[in-house]
Amino acid sequence: MSFITANWNPLGEAFYRKSELYEMSWNLKDGLRDCLVSAAPYGGPIALLREPHRRSPSSRPQLEIYSASGVSIASFPWKSGPVVHLGWTVNDELLCIQEDGSVLIYDLFGSFKRHFSMGQEVVQSQVLEAKVFHSPYGTGVAIVTGSSRFILATNIDDLKLRRLPEVPGLQGKPACWVVLNQDRQTKVLLSNGPELYILDNTSCTVVCPPGLGPQAGSIVHMSVSFSYKYLALFTDSGHLWTGPSHLQDKMSEVDTKKSTPPKQMVWCRRPKSQQPSVVLMWERLLMVVGVCQDTIQFPIEDQCVLVGELDGVRIISSTNQELLQEVPLVCQDIFKIASMAPGALLLEAHREYEKSSQKADEYLREIKEQSMLGEAVRQCVDAAGHEYDTNTQKSLMRAASFGKCFLTDFSPDPFVSTCRELRVLNAVREISIGLPLTHTQFKQLTLQVLIDRLVYRQFYPLAIEMCRYLKIPDYQGVSRVLKHWASCKVQQKDLSDEAIARSVCVKVGDSPGVSYSHIAAKAYECGRTELAIKLLDFEARSGEQVPLLLKMKRSQLALSKAVESGDTDLVYTVVTYLKNEMNRGDFFMTLRNQPVALSLYRQFCKLQETETLKDLYNQDDDHQELANYYVTASYREKRLENRLSLLQSAVDEYNKAKNEFSAKATEEEMRLLRFQCKLDDEKGAGLLELSLQATMEALLALGLHKQAEQLYKDFRVPDKRYWWLKLKSLAEKEEWEELEKFSKSKKSPIGYLAFVEVCMKSNNKYEAKKYVSKVAPEQRVKAHLAVSDLEGAVNAAIERKNESEMGAVLSRCSASDRLLIDRLNRARPSTAKK
Repeated sequence: MSFITANWNPLGEAFYRKSELYEMSWNLKDGLRDCLVSAAPYGGPIALLREPHRRSPSSRPQLEIYSASGVSIASFPWKSGPVVHLGWTVNDELLCIQEDGSVLIYDLFGSFKRHFSMGQEVVQSQVLEAKVFHSPYGTGVAIVTGSSRFILATNIDDLKLRRLPEVPGLQGKPACWVVLNQDRQTKVLLSNGPELYILDNTSCTVVCPPGLGPQAGSIVHMSVSFSYKYLALFTDSGHLWTGPSHLQDKMSEVDTKKSTPPKQMVWCRRPKSQQPSVVLMWERLLMVVGVCQDTIQFPIEDQCVLVGELDGVRIISSTNQELLQEVPLVCQDIFKIASMAPGALLLEAHREYEKSSQKADEYLREIKEQSMLGEAVRQCVDAAGHEYDTNTQKSLMRAASFGKCFLTDFSPDPFVSTCRELRVLNAVREISIGLPLTHTQFKQLTLQVLIDRLVYRQFYPLAIEMCRYLKIPDYQGVSRVLKHWASCKVQQKDLSDEAIARSVCVKVGDSPGVSYSHIAAKAYECGRTELAIKLLDFEARSGEQVPLLLKMKRSQLALSKAVESGDTDLVYTVVTYLKNEMNRGDFFMTLRNQPVALSLYRQFCKLQETETLKDLYNQDDDHQELANYYVTASYREKRLENRLSLLQSAVDEYNKAKNEFSAKATEEEMRLLRFQCKLDDEKGAGLLELSLQATMEALLALGLHKQAEQLYKDFRVPDKRYWWLKLKSLAEKEEWEELEKFSKSKKSPIGYLAFVEVCMKSNNKYEAKKYVSKVAPEQRVKAHLAVSDLEGAVNAAIERKNESEMGAVLSRCSASDRLLIDRLNRARPSTAKK
C-alpha cells in the first residue's frame, strides 16, 4: 500500500496528491507563452488564442480548441478585433470578449453561433478586463471599461446589462477584482489601493476583511471558490487571507514569504473538505496554502494554467495535465501506512487470500470481531470511486466483492452502481474522448448531462453504448442520441441525399421519441430540400409532415399527404394556406385534382363563404350546383325583384344542365311569387313566401274562392287535393249552404263519406245526414254509423250481405236494440247455413 501514498503530501491533518491525467496530445512549439488560455470546468475543452494582440492582417492570431487531453477539435484564424478574455458557458460554448465590448459565441467545433454587445458606452471607452462567471441564472459576463465602470450581464441567453455604481477614486482598472454570487445576487468585489469595495446594483460599499490588519498591505490578487462561498485575498506583503465570501468571518491568514503577486490563485477544496486550501502559482513555483498555516510547494518547469474544479485543481502545461486534490478521507483510512481501518484490513485480507495465505482468515476474523465487515465493504466501494488508477479501482472492488460474500444482509445496489459508474468514467477518461471527470464531479454533473456532452462532442457510438449499458429508457437515452446524430448527419455535404436518407432510416428505424420531421426540418435549414422530402416519407404522423411541407413551399405534396391522412382538420389547414398563398385560378385548379379536398372546401364555403362557392361552381361549369346555389340564395333576399332575378338565373342554369323538371318547378315558383305579390298588393293577404297549398288554404280561409280556383287551374292542382282543401275550409267556417252547393257542383272526386266525416267533426249531424244517401254503397254502412243511424246501417248491411259489415253493426248495437240484432242474425250468411 505504500506506493499509493508515495505522491501524498501532508497539509495539516489532511493529505494532498497530484495525479497525472494525460500526457497532452497537442504539439505546442512555444508552450503556453503569449497565449490566452481558457479551460472549461468538469473536464471541459481548452481554448487557446496565440498572440491575441497581434494586429497584422498578413499574420492573424490562431484560435485553437482542444479536448482536455489535447486532441485538436477546431482551429481557425481570428479575423475579428483584439480579444481581451476567453471563457466557456455551462453548455461548452466559447465566449470571445473583444476590446470594443463585442462578445462572439462559438460552438465546440469553432462554428460561429451569434454575438452581442456589452453596450454602446464600451465601444468608446474599450474593455480593460473581463471575466466569465456562472450563476444560478446561467452564464454571465462582467467587464471593467476604460472609464473605470463595471458592467454585468448575469445571463447571456436573456441579456440584461447592469451598470454598477462608480467606485470613488478609481482610475483605470482596479488592482484585482472578482465576481461574487450571494443570496441570488451578483456583486463585484474589487481592490483599489488599500481599500476594498463591494458593488451591487445600487451602492458601492467599503468593506474590511476581519483580522486583516493594515500591516498586511494592499490587496493585489483575489480568488473566489468554485461554489462562490469562500474568498482568498493576497496582499503585496505576501499575506494570504481566507474566509467566507460574505466577509464576516476569517478562516486563516498565512505569510507566504512572497512579495510578488502570483500569476494565478485558485481554491482547491472538495465537498466536506477537511483541509481546504488555496493554490498559488508563480513563474517556477506552485504553492498549496492550507487554512492550517501549512504549505506544500511543487517546483514547475513550464508555464502552466490552473483550472478550478468542484473537488480540486487541474494543472495544464504544454506537456501534461495533472489533478491536484485533497485525498478523500475514505482513501486516507484505507491506504494510510499502518492503518487499522476496516477497509484497510479487508483489502489486506483479499491480498492474502489471492496468495492462498491463512492470514486472510485472521484479517477477516479481526474485522468480524469488531462487527465492521459491512463498513469495510462500504469503505472499499467508496474509495474505488475516488481513485483514478484502474488497477487500484479493481483491487478495491475485488476486496469489496470478497467481503460481501461473508455478509447475509448486505444490499448489492451500491456495489453494482459503483461498478457501472466506474466503467462509464473510465470510458470517458480515455485520451480519445478527453473527459477527465472525477466521481464527485460525475455525481454533481449527473449522468444525463454527461450523455449530452458526449452527444455534443459527436461521440455517438459511446453515448449509445452507455445508454444501453445503464439501461436508460429509450426516449431519454438511445433515441435522443440518434436524434442528434441524424441532425448532424444531414449536414454532411460529401454524401448524396439518397445515401443520407437511407443511412438515417437504417439507424433510426422506428425508435420511440425520434421524429423524422424534426430531422427533415434540420435538413431544410441546411438548404437540402430534397433530402428533407425523402426523410418526411419515413414520418408516420401526417400532422408532422404537412406543416414542414408547407414551410418548404411544397403545397401540392402537402395537400396529398393531408388527404391521405384522413384528417379533415389537416386538410382544412392546407386548403386555407393554399388559398392565402395562391391566386384564385391556380387555387381552384389545385383543388380539382384532389376531389376530397374540393368536397371539404365546398362544405366550408356553404357555411362560411357562399360567394366563393359560386365562383367554384363557375370554374367547374357545374350548372346543376350553380342553379341550386341561386335557388338557395334567392331565399336570403328580401326584395322580390332580386329574388325573381336569382330564380331566373337558376332556371337558365337548370336548362344548361338539361334538368327540365327543376327548371319547370323554378318557373312555377316564380309565377307563384308574382301571384302572391299581386294579391298582397290588392288584398293585403300576406301570402308571400307561402307554399302553393298554404296559399290556397289562406285564400279559402279569406273567402277568396275565385282566386283559389284560379290557382287550382293555373298550377294544375289535383282535383282531390283542391276538394279536400275547400271542404275543410267551408266546414271550419261553418258555411253549410256553400258546402252543399259545392257538393252539387259536380261529382266529388273524394267521395261523399268525407263530407259526412268533416260535418261530424264539426258536430253537425244534421248536415252530415244530407250526404249519407250520396255515399257509395260500399261506404254507406260506415256513413250510417258515423251519424249514429243504426237502423240505416242494418238495412245497408243486409242489403250488402257483407259479413264483416254486419259484424261491425252488431258491435255498435246495445241490448235495447233486440229487434235489430235479430234481423241481422237472421240475415247473416253464417246463421242462414245453420
